Amino acid sequence: MLSERRLQVLRAIVQDYVGTEEPVGSKALTERHSLGVSPATVRNDMAALEEEGYIAQPHTSAGRIPTDKGYRLFVDKLAGVKPMTAPERRAIQSFLDGAVDLDDVVARTVRLLAQLTRQVAVVQYPSLTRSTVRHVELLSLAPARLMLVLITDTGRVEQRMVDCPAPFGEASLADLRARLNSRVAGRRFTDVPRLVEDLPEAFEGDDRGTVSTVLSTLLETLVEENEERLMIGGTANLTRFGHDFPLTIRPVLEALEEHVVLLKLLGEAGDSGMTVRIGHENAYEGLNSTSVVSVGYGSGIEAVAKLGVVGPTRMDYPGTMGAVRAVARYVGQILAES
Repeated sequence: MLSERRLQVLRAIVQDYVGTEEPVGSKALTERHSLGVSPATVRNDMAALEEEGYIAQPHTSAGRIPTDKGYRLFVDKLAGVKPMTAPERRAIQSFLDGAVDLDDVVARTVRLLAQLTRQVAVVQYPSLTRSTVRHVELLSLAPARLMLVLITDTGRVEQRMVDCPAPFGEASLADLRARLNSRVAGRRFTDVPRLVEDLPEAFEGDDRGTVSTVLSTLLETLVEENEERLMIGGTANLTRFGHDFPLTIRPVLEALEEHVVLLKLLGEAGDSGMTVRIGHENAYEGLNSTSVVSVGYGSGIEAVAKLGVVGPTRMDYPGTMGAVRAVARYVGQILAES
């Protein structure tokens, strides 16, 4: 266990390095921070921190910089989440309140996160596997053609055309719409197949074939839309951090193009807690020089998706964590009210 004084020294090193981009020396630490000890004592503390792997000496400098292990300890023990100011909270709310649909919510969230953190923002669309049905609408387009509209609790809208095997009257359509919604409205998508499997038996003759066709289209929609989607923004922000990537920024950019990789980095959507993965904690080699801060968002208690940012390990962790948490909270409120 590190002493309280050495933890203070580590916190000061992280804060100075993030703020100045320059390796930190003992003289600078004692001048900038009220550590209450001499530069010689700080040098001894820095030597101990280096020996234990929390800081390292770049070969070109006499100063020290934090390692992944040092950042990890800083995040776990030393960094409080920086709250948003009242003007920042109002700006977030007014920007997101203008969204007209789910796609707009996600697009605005990506832009907002990238602007607030000046890093790469990643927002996962709400997953249908964790969503519930708000309403199923059936509209007659022709005697034997219908439109099926599926609306989720997160505001997601899916539309499908249904070609019926026989004409389907307005009375039958109203009956099917009512029966369908009485069974599936407010229920999880994963429960829908079980809830509707015997529905065709409630109809007579030719109508039974049409009901089966409508249900097949509904279930196909659930399967098709199970693929997780996400949106990325602010990739150009990485160019500001060129010297933070040891060789080249290219592996990071390549990794950001792999949505499967990003979904794994964000973590399980059902987990609403804050996750910070630092440097080599990211399993994908191309992102070993980055940190990922993510949190779940949703319209209820359980998260339906994740959002977060990707940036260099030399990151303002308290500020980034505060921004990510605040934006997630507002997105959840918007989904709950939509």
